[in-house]
Amino acid sequence: MSRLRRMSPRRSYDQYCSAARALDAVGDRWTLLIVRELLGGPRRYTDLHADLPGVSTDVLASRLKDMERDGLTTRRRLPPPGAAFVYELTDRGRGLLPVLQALGEWGAPSLGERGATDAVRAHWFALPLLRGLAGEGAEGLVEVRLDEGEFHVWLGAEEGPAYGDGPAPEEPDVRLSLDTGTCTDVSRGISTLSDAVREGRIEVTGESTLAKVLRGE
Repeated sequence: MSRLRRMSPRRSYDQYCSAARALDAVGDRWTLLIVRELLGGPRRYTDLHADLPGVSTDVLASRLKDMERDGLTTRRRLPPPGAAFVYELTDRGRGLLPVLQALGEWGAPSLGERGATDAVRAHWFALPLLRGLAGEGAEGLVEVRLDEGEFHVWLGAEEGPAYGDGPAPEEPDVRLSLDTGTCTDVSRGISTLSDAVREGRIEVTGESTLAKVLRGE
């Protein structure tokens, strides 16, 4: 019997409603946060576990199996010398990007002050910042430097990762340098991206069209 056939029966609300059907697939705890991580590209199990503090190994493994069964993710082996398995989103899984962005926008007012036990990763700011950048109506690769680390986002990309952890894989169209507080304010809607640039809270480096748009030139 195949590995997929040995999985537990799929839980369902048994309601003929599109919202209920969506929650059948992504309503379990941790599922959407796994999607958040995989929107940054293929990840190994160990990388996912490291960037999802608080999830147990059993729950993570179970969620990944459920997501594969529901057509949200696939698993493949990297070619040598990597030879490790990675998980990545399918087109259906990548279709959850606007869902996560909408949830982030809805939840932003509840962020408040960071608690002493709150974990944080620089790339967790990628999706809300991507939403703010998209409102500028330009396309390109943006490298973002925060106190917590670096990440990069692709504006206007119709396929592939929405963002990536660490420095941009190639020369970016623009670099943004800001502190975590400013990034949080932009994420929460307290400040707009253009206002933060104008106030000097965000440093914009580059001579591309996107850089000039962000500087208001």
